[in-house]
Amino acid sequence: MLLEKLKTKFLHGINFKLSVCAVLLAIVCLCLPLVLAGCGGTAEAKNCYDISAVFDDESKTLVCTQEVKYFNTSENKLNEICFFLYANTFNEGKKAVTNAYFDRAFPSGEESYGGIEISSAKVGGKDAEFSVSETGNILSVKLFDGLFPDESTEIELEYVVRLANIRHRLGYGNSTINFGNFFPIACVYEDGFVKNDFAQNGDPFYSEVSNFEVEITYPSKFILASSGEQTEVSSKKNMGSEQNKTTLCQAENVRDFCFVLSEKFEKISASAGDVEVNYYFYDDENAQEHLLTSVKAIETFSELFGQYPYSQISVVKSDFCFGGMEYPNLVLIADDLADAETFDYVIVHELAHQWWYGLVGNNEFTNAWVDEGLTEYSTALFYEQNAEYGLDYDVIMQNATDTYRNFVKIYANIFGKVDESMNRNLLQYKTEPEYVNCTYTKGMLLFDNIRSMMSDRKFFKCLKAYFNEYEYKNSSAAALVESFCKTSHINLQPLFSAWIEGKVKIN
Repeated sequence: MLLEKLKTKFLHGINFKLSVCAVLLAIVCLCLPLVLAGCGGTAEAKNCYDISAVFDDESKTLVCTQEVKYFNTSENKLNEICFFLYANTFNEGKKAVTNAYFDRAFPSGEESYGGIEISSAKVGGKDAEFSVSETGNILSVKLFDGLFPDESTEIELEYVVRLANIRHRLGYGNSTINFGNFFPIACVYEDGFVKNDFAQNGDPFYSEVSNFEVEITYPSKFILASSGEQTEVSSKKNMGSEQNKTTLCQAENVRDFCFVLSEKFEKISASAGDVEVNYYFYDDENAQEHLLTSVKAIETFSELFGQYPYSQISVVKSDFCFGGMEYPNLVLIADDLADAETFDYVIVHELAHQWWYGLVGNNEFTNAWVDEGLTEYSTALFYEQNAEYGLDYDVIMQNATDTYRNFVKIYANIFGKVDESMNRNLLQYKTEPEYVNCTYTKGMLLFDNIRSMMSDRKFFKCLKAYFNEYEYKNSSAAALVESFCKTSHINLQPLFSAWIEGKVKIN
């Protein structure tokens, strides 16, 4: 995610033998991929989400049935499966945004609430016991006989999502209805299930790459933007007082799924190699320029890090109180950004997230700098590679340095001391400026410093090697450091540690 203020501070020949053994071997080789394949035809076991969602515009509710084929890829027997319920961050009594963003978040001027209500859970077709934590963030579904390593089970959930009138990841404003993180998503299992808390700052998300089939029924007056590839199932059918249509969205090997509805959308498209780049917009006289920026970002980051592997990407102008937000195959760009230059900057940042978060994942709650710092640095690399935008790399880095110095100076004057560590979870950042400067700004400066320790050839080799090693997987701060050390043949551990622990002072 990118906050708008960041741009103002600092503007990615098998030979066959006729023998019985050879024939048997050939049969095994041919059949093995079919045995190993999970849903979606992939060789590795991935969780599969099959969601049927019906949106009622009058009540602003989404009624869903969700089937999850869950694979136990751990070494432990599991007695329950846990899901993260981001939708409950909008429950009454919770604050979805800080006071600084209240006016931008609530178009009606009054606080609005939403949430998710789980009505039933089944395991293997049988009613199962389930519970939601007191804080509302975790759904636990009990398993009857447990789930052993390398086994899978099918879980069916029924639930209703109520939308708040809020310009946020999940909610509705005056122009768009956003469905980010609307569904229960399986928590990552490490030594146990990782149960992230809600947070006002940053992105409290952590998930595994999965396969999705999402069938969405919605009023025909809306245009749909979504993750994955769309197939229209039915053009029009009457449901109550209005006509609805149904679209099937299929997304494989992605970390999440999002869709947006709007009556105002226009759509233009262009190609970045084999990738279809879509721009959904309204009231934008610079639409063609923003589409071109999107194309250049996909091309630039594919060259710098590794090829964008999906067939499409959608940049979606939307009601959103922050600058932008990343999802697989889709990014949200706030419709109230100050100018076209800022709009382009946010597009580039969010598209860089397709690599750092989308393809290479990490726990964004515990180590936000891992994806945000690298994404913000990748944004600077875009401008270095595309000089026609007039944003000089050295100037961007100097502005970031000045911004960070001012942050430290001001906080020192107010609080007496400043915690400059980067290895904190989102709730440990006491203020938004502290979070922004220690993840985005300092993260950018960290990677610039690492680059200065080696040749450009070796640095970009490190980025590509890190991407190749963790594509479709989850990384961590330790894994990132280890990858850079291994590829560069330089012991960068002390330098990374000094930055992460807050020992480096930027004077």
